Amino acid sequence: MCLYISSLLATTYYLCSPEENVHMIDFTRFKIRDMETGTVLFEITKPPAPGRKHCDPNAGRFVRYQFTPAFLQLRQVGATVEFTVGDTPINNFRMIERHYFRDQLLKSFDFEFGFCMPSSKNTCEHIYEFPALSEEIMREMILHPYETQSDSFYFVDNKLVMHNKADYSYSGGP
Repeated sequence: MCLYISSLLATTYYLCSPEENVHMIDFTRFKIRDMETGTVLFEITKPPAPGRKHCDPNAGRFVRYQFTPAFLQLRQVGATVEFTVGDTPINNFRMIERHYFRDQLLKSFDFEFGFCMPSSKNTCEHIYEFPALSEEIMREMILHPYETQSDSFYFVDNKLVMHNKADYSYSGGP
């Protein structure tokens, strides 16, 4: 059973199982770019299905990002996602994403994907306006890799169907 999001703290576990993705939503490509310069900062593509063997149902639910300290100076990035959906139409596809440093909520984003045709491949770019962070918070985020985290909650018709997590390093390395 899926739980509704009520906490403002980062989750320590997933709020729904992979089996609740009954719409067969599969994210196949993700790209982050600096909106000011157009520079691609991160890009990943999932290999085609025939190359995947015995896919772990939790695969792809967690991403570890490694950025340089300069990333924290950006004001706006574009995140392009490519995804496929199963054989039923999807109405009201929505993502709520929350970013935290330790137990402090940095920013919450709410994006609408809208309607998705059955058996379709879809591409959407969301624009993230970054919050102004103090020099002290940025320094702490750089000094403490992976203590910055996010939860991405995906809803179809207001029902939670997917939950992904990520953590971030801004120290420029692993």
